Amino acid sequence: MPRENMASLIQKIARQARTTFKNCGSPPTGENSKGFLENHTQLRNLLHEIRVEDLNIAPRKLDPSPISVPHNPPVTYVHICETGAFSMGVFLLKGGSSIPLHDHPEMNGMLKVLYGKISISCFDKLDNPPDAASEAQFNPPVQSYQKNALRRSIFRSVGEYTEHSGPCILTPKKDNLHQINAVDGPAAFLDILAPPYDQDDGRDCHYYKVLEKGDVKLETGEQKEMWLLEIPQPTDFWCGAEPYPGPQVTL
Repeated sequence: MPRENMASLIQKIARQARTTFKNCGSPPTGENSKGFLENHTQLRNLLHEIRVEDLNIAPRKLDPSPISVPHNPPVTYVHICETGAFSMGVFLLKGGSSIPLHDHPEMNGMLKVLYGKISISCFDKLDNPPDAASEAQFNPPVQSYQKNALRRSIFRSVGEYTEHSGPCILTPKKDNLHQINAVDGPAAFLDILAPPYDQDDGRDCHYYKVLEKGDVKLETGEQKEMWLLEIPQPTDFWCGAEPYPGPQVTL
């Protein structure tokens, strides 16, 4: 059963998100201002309290059917609310599924696991120095027509999160690219993005493939320079949709 304070909690989260991000990026109320940082901390603290039962979402059981069949999407999105400042919803991941490495152009984000366990690998984009892509050597080699799709990055971290973990935070510059994998079964997380994706406003989602250069590997606790190749959305990844069953949110 939902906790008695759920309605006020989810309402507080939505309203705090609106307050936190309504003027984000507009000095003097931008992302480094005291007011933004205080509001961001309040929102993070509220998210830390949320539980799956608060949203009337039943944890999914392990589905033995293949995740690749058309009627069985690997990931499902449950939309809660959206304004011009932020969007909020829940991602449901089947066991063994993942959200491929992708970016959030000029966006802030918060992710709070509701059940299960997820692994998140985070990257930061770097500026490409002149001719850097042309001089780099990859195995396997990158074709000439792909050079413009290469992006230098820093692999920052990989970590596991459960419902007991605090929120995972991303900013326009830090941890802005990440891949999310369900670990040891189904998982779900509450997701806030600010501002929302908007292709018409230059905030489209791009997908990437990690390229290895020499003996560079992804290793826990190490930050390494990596090359990423921008790719089309992987054919084995797509999102289904389900209605939000939780308490109403008004803004």
